[in-house]
Amino acid sequence: MEKPKIGKLNNSALKKLVKHQYDSRALSRVQIFLSEHQVLKFTTTQSGLFPAAATADSENTGYKYVWVRDNIYVAYAHYIMGKHQVAAKTLTGLLTYFQKFSFRFTNIIENPELKEQVMKRPNIRFDGETLTEIDEDWEHAQNDALGYFLWLYCKLAKEWDSASPLLSVNKDESAMLLQFMRYFNAIRYWEDADSGHWEEGRKVSASSVGPVVAGLKALRTLISDGYINLSKQEDSDAATTITPLIHKGESALNEILPWECRNPENERRYDAALLYLIYPLKVVSKEQAETILSDVKESLTGDYGIARYPYDSFWCRNFQDLDKSIQTAKYTGREAWLKEHNRAVKRGEEAQWCIFDPIISAIYGEWYQESGDTKYLEQQTLHLNRALGQITGEGNTVDAGKGNNEPVEIPAYRCPELYYLQHDEYVPNVSTPLLWTQANLCIALKLMERSLVKD
Repeated sequence: MEKPKIGKLNNSALKKLVKHQYDSRALSRVQIFLSEHQVLKFTTTQSGLFPAAATADSENTGYKYVWVRDNIYVAYAHYIMGKHQVAAKTLTGLLTYFQKFSFRFTNIIENPELKEQVMKRPNIRFDGETLTEIDEDWEHAQNDALGYFLWLYCKLAKEWDSASPLLSVNKDESAMLLQFMRYFNAIRYWEDADSGHWEEGRKVSASSVGPVVAGLKALRTLISDGYINLSKQEDSDAATTITPLIHKGESALNEILPWECRNPENERRYDAALLYLIYPLKVVSKEQAETILSDVKESLTGDYGIARYPYDSFWCRNFQDLDKSIQTAKYTGREAWLKEHNRAVKRGEEAQWCIFDPIISAIYGEWYQESGDTKYLEQQTLHLNRALGQITGEGNTVDAGKGNNEPVEIPAYRCPELYYLQHDEYVPNVSTPLLWTQANLCIALKLMERSLVKD
């Protein structure tokens, strides 16, 4: 059988450590290397939350702020690594934030029409140091982020030892968790057009419906096992309403998949965000999962990473040359400008992101551990190596942008957000290191550990 191809390695020092086939010792050498170079070091705030990126440019990019979605993956990575205190502190910090602004849930529950005013929705991006909202227009209609939080909080609250719980599910916490269910019902999440993972044009997306389904299922388990305080009549009614609510989401998923969106006006077949429905959320069938994987690998995979979706204009060719107003415009405005100036994105020129290969590796890892089929181990290894190959090497400089003469040096031994075309060369962007990428690589490494134990 042909050995999996390792792919491009951006850090030459890793070349001698990356293998076609690992044993525990070889993987340990990789992990020691990453530790020595602080590749997987996580910058945190006093609240236990994590900024999107730990970069000198985070002030300009806004990546100094906290995103709910990113923090869930960082928390999940720490949970996978056995660092439960860190994961618990992150989830507690997020819950405290949601409690502080619980009126946003209540207002929409009582007046569902307010959901069309996205700034009135629960904010999914905020200041992690102060747990305060940011006075800036943003696409806060992101059901996936809220679903991710509900999923992981409920999952870990149930899983951890009830004798010494790391996450509280007392009266106040129960009330907040139930608000999530009521909110999802009020907005009719199974048919709600939101901005999703990529914070772009609103549409009904499988990648947004799926995390809510996962969150509601985890909440249902807490309710049925008696963890949730159902002291009031409206709370006790939750036990009978949550299952139909889940079924509506599952039905919507089955109608949309394997597509991301089937709305005629903005339909999309291929989107790498669908990978997360396979792992860690596990809300799709094996057949659906195989189709999603095939779609992503055949239609979105490049030499440096994986595109989010076809014709993605974010960090398109020579992105730094665009005016800041065009860079940060809603994607429809950015794409209209690019077409007008004969710079429309061509297939194969999209930014190649670094958050997907580790998740694909984890998917194959779980399948190998379940089946023992070595074809899955080979694919697990291939995509782990691709993820390792994305770690930055020495000598990466990128254009500083319009009006700036001095190029920006990208640090070596770090996990970038993505690689984009600077003129004719793929280079890492300024959001390096991205903590979401780090988290996903941690997950992939831990899953490989488990596969080698099985092997």
